[in-house]
Amino acid sequence: MNVPNALTIFRILLVPIYLYIFFSSYPYKIEIAYVILIIAGLTDIIDGYIARTYKLITEFGKMMDPLADKLMMLAVITSFFLTERISVWAALFFFARDIGMIVASAIFHLRGKKTVPANVFGKLTTVLFYLVFTLIMFQYPYAEIGLWFVIVFSFVTSAVYVVKFRLINRVS
Repeated sequence: MNVPNALTIFRILLVPIYLYIFFSSYPYKIEIAYVILIIAGLTDIIDGYIARTYKLITEFGKMMDPLADKLMMLAVITSFFLTERISVWAALFFFARDIGMIVASAIFHLRGKKTVPANVFGKLTTVLFYLVFTLIMFQYPYAEIGLWFVIVFSFVTSAVYVVKFRLINRVS
Protein backbone atom coordinates (compact mmCIF):
# COMPACT_ATOMS: atom_id res chain seq x y z
CA MET A 1 0.00 0.00 0.00
CA ASN A 2 1.30 3.42 -0.93
CA VAL A 3 -0.11 6.95 -1.00
CA PRO A 4 -1.43 6.86 -4.60
CA ASN A 5 -3.21 3.55 -3.95
CA ALA A 6 -4.66 4.90 -0.70
CA LEU A 7 -5.98 7.93 -2.60
CA THR A 8 -7.52 5.60 -5.19
CA ILE A 9 -9.30 3.65 -2.44
CA PHE A 10 -10.43 6.95 -0.93
CA ARG A 11 -11.93 7.94 -4.30
CA ILE A 12 -13.82 4.67 -4.48
CA LEU A 13 -15.20 5.33 -0.98
CA LEU A 14 -16.36 8.78 -2.12
CA VAL A 15 -18.77 7.22 -4.64
CA PRO A 16 -21.44 6.05 -2.16
CA ILE A 17 -20.94 9.21 -0.11
CA TYR A 18 -21.59 11.33 -3.22
CA LEU A 19 -24.76 9.36 -3.99
CA TYR A 20 -26.00 9.53 -0.41
CA ILE A 21 -25.51 13.28 -0.22
CA PHE A 22 -26.90 13.97 -3.72
CA PHE A 23 -30.15 12.11 -2.99
CA SER A 24 -30.46 13.30 0.61
CA SER A 25 -32.71 16.03 1.95
CA TYR A 26 -29.83 18.01 3.39
CA PRO A 27 -29.78 21.73 2.78
CA TYR A 28 -27.14 22.53 0.15
CA LYS A 29 -26.99 18.86 -0.87
CA ILE A 30 -26.09 19.75 -4.48
CA GLU A 31 -23.28 22.01 -3.37
CA ILE A 32 -21.93 19.37 -0.97
CA ALA A 33 -22.19 16.64 -3.63
CA TYR A 34 -20.33 18.96 -6.01
CA VAL A 35 -17.52 19.45 -3.48
CA ILE A 36 -17.24 15.65 -3.16
CA LEU A 37 -17.02 15.39 -6.96
CA ILE A 38 -14.27 18.02 -7.06
CA ILE A 39 -12.37 16.27 -4.25
CA ALA A 40 -12.53 13.04 -6.30
CA GLY A 41 -11.16 14.87 -9.34
CA LEU A 42 -8.37 16.51 -7.39
CA THR A 43 -7.30 13.29 -5.67
CA ASP A 44 -7.18 11.66 -9.10
CA ILE A 45 -4.74 14.33 -10.26
CA ILE A 46 -2.71 14.14 -7.05
CA ASP A 47 -2.41 10.36 -6.95
CA GLY A 48 -1.34 10.24 -10.59
CA TYR A 49 1.26 12.93 -10.01
CA ILE A 50 2.66 11.20 -6.92
CA ALA A 51 2.71 7.78 -8.60
CA ARG A 52 4.60 9.06 -11.66
CA THR A 53 6.93 11.45 -9.84
CA TYR A 54 8.02 9.00 -7.15
CA LYS A 55 7.79 5.87 -9.32
CA LEU A 56 5.05 4.36 -7.17
CA ILE A 57 3.10 2.88 -10.06
CA THR A 58 1.68 -0.53 -9.12
CA GLU A 59 -0.43 -3.17 -10.86
CA PHE A 60 -3.17 -2.38 -8.35
CA GLY A 61 -3.02 1.30 -9.28
CA LYS A 62 -3.02 0.60 -13.01
CA MET A 63 -6.27 -1.34 -12.64
CA MET A 64 -8.03 0.45 -9.79
CA ASP A 65 -7.26 4.10 -10.63
CA PRO A 66 -9.26 4.10 -13.88
CA LEU A 67 -11.97 2.02 -12.19
CA ALA A 68 -12.28 4.61 -9.40
CA ASP A 69 -12.70 7.34 -12.02
CA LYS A 70 -15.31 5.35 -13.95
CA LEU A 71 -17.29 4.49 -10.82
CA MET A 72 -17.52 8.15 -9.81
CA MET A 73 -18.50 9.22 -13.31
CA LEU A 74 -21.14 6.48 -13.53
CA ALA A 75 -22.52 7.60 -10.16
CA VAL A 76 -22.70 11.21 -11.33
CA ILE A 77 -24.41 10.32 -14.60
CA THR A 78 -26.85 8.08 -12.72
CA SER A 79 -27.69 10.91 -10.32
CA PHE A 80 -28.23 13.28 -13.25
CA PHE A 81 -30.46 10.83 -15.08
CA LEU A 82 -32.56 9.96 -12.01
CA THR A 83 -33.15 13.66 -11.30
CA GLU A 84 -33.94 14.34 -14.98
CA ARG A 85 -30.98 16.65 -15.49
CA ILE A 86 -30.05 14.61 -18.60
CA SER A 87 -31.94 12.47 -21.08
CA VAL A 88 -32.08 8.70 -21.09
CA TRP A 89 -30.15 8.70 -24.39
CA ALA A 90 -27.25 10.71 -22.98
CA ALA A 91 -27.11 8.37 -19.97
CA LEU A 92 -27.25 5.25 -22.17
CA PHE A 93 -24.45 6.41 -24.47
CA PHE A 94 -22.33 7.37 -21.48
CA PHE A 95 -23.02 4.02 -19.77
CA ALA A 96 -22.29 2.06 -22.94
CA ARG A 97 -18.89 3.64 -23.36
CA ASP A 98 -17.79 3.52 -19.72
CA ILE A 99 -19.10 0.06 -18.92
CA GLY A 100 -17.57 -1.18 -22.17
CA MET A 101 -14.22 0.27 -21.14
CA ILE A 102 -14.42 -1.30 -17.67
CA VAL A 103 -15.29 -4.75 -19.02
CA ALA A 104 -12.71 -4.59 -21.83
CA SER A 105 -9.98 -3.44 -19.43
CA ALA A 106 -10.77 -6.26 -17.00
CA ILE A 107 -10.74 -8.88 -19.78
CA PHE A 108 -7.48 -7.60 -21.24
CA HIS A 109 -5.87 -7.38 -17.81
CA LEU A 110 -6.91 -10.95 -16.95
CA ARG A 111 -5.49 -12.16 -20.27
CA GLY A 112 -2.16 -10.54 -19.48
CA LYS A 113 -2.34 -7.96 -22.25
CA LYS A 114 -0.35 -4.76 -22.06
CA THR A 115 -2.41 -1.75 -21.06
CA VAL A 116 -2.35 1.61 -22.75
CA PRO A 117 -1.32 4.41 -20.40
CA ALA A 118 -3.48 7.50 -20.21
CA ASN A 119 -2.75 10.03 -22.91
CA VAL A 120 -3.54 13.72 -23.37
CA PHE A 121 -6.87 12.95 -25.08
CA GLY A 122 -8.02 10.76 -22.20
CA LYS A 123 -7.05 13.40 -19.67
CA LEU A 124 -8.74 16.12 -21.73
CA THR A 125 -11.89 13.99 -21.89
CA THR A 126 -11.93 13.73 -18.10
CA VAL A 127 -11.46 17.48 -17.68
CA LEU A 128 -14.26 18.16 -20.17
CA PHE A 129 -16.58 15.76 -18.33
CA TYR A 130 -15.89 17.55 -15.05
CA LEU A 131 -16.60 20.92 -16.67
CA VAL A 132 -19.88 19.76 -18.19
CA PHE A 133 -20.82 18.00 -14.93
CA THR A 134 -20.56 21.39 -13.25
CA LEU A 135 -23.00 22.88 -15.76
CA ILE A 136 -25.43 19.97 -15.38
CA MET A 137 -25.14 19.83 -11.59
CA PHE A 138 -26.27 23.44 -11.32
CA GLN A 139 -28.78 23.07 -14.17
CA TYR A 140 -27.38 25.59 -16.61
CA PRO A 141 -29.48 25.88 -19.77
CA TYR A 142 -28.25 23.75 -22.67
CA ALA A 143 -25.76 21.90 -20.47
CA GLU A 144 -26.80 18.60 -22.04
CA ILE A 145 -25.59 19.84 -25.42
CA GLY A 146 -22.16 20.18 -23.86
CA LEU A 147 -22.50 16.67 -22.45
CA TRP A 148 -23.24 15.30 -25.94
CA PHE A 149 -20.15 17.03 -27.30
CA VAL A 150 -18.00 15.40 -24.61
CA ILE A 151 -19.65 12.00 -25.10
CA VAL A 152 -18.82 12.10 -28.82
CA PHE A 153 -15.28 13.23 -28.01
CA SER A 154 -14.99 10.36 -25.49
CA PHE A 155 -15.91 7.82 -28.18
CA VAL A 156 -13.17 9.26 -30.41
CA THR A 157 -10.72 9.04 -27.51
CA SER A 158 -11.77 5.43 -26.91
CA ALA A 159 -11.14 4.62 -30.57
CA VAL A 160 -7.61 6.04 -30.21
CA TYR A 161 -7.05 3.79 -27.18
CA VAL A 162 -8.27 0.74 -29.10
CA VAL A 163 -5.84 1.45 -31.94
CA LYS A 164 -2.96 1.94 -29.49
CA PHE A 165 -3.95 -1.19 -27.60
CA ARG A 166 -3.88 -3.26 -30.78
CA LEU A 167 -0.50 -1.82 -31.75
CA ILE A 168 1.22 -2.55 -28.43
CA ASN A 169 -0.28 -6.05 -28.25
CA ARG A 170 0.45 -6.99 -31.86
CA VAL A 171 2.21 -10.31 -32.16
CA SER A 172 5.41 -10.00 -34.17
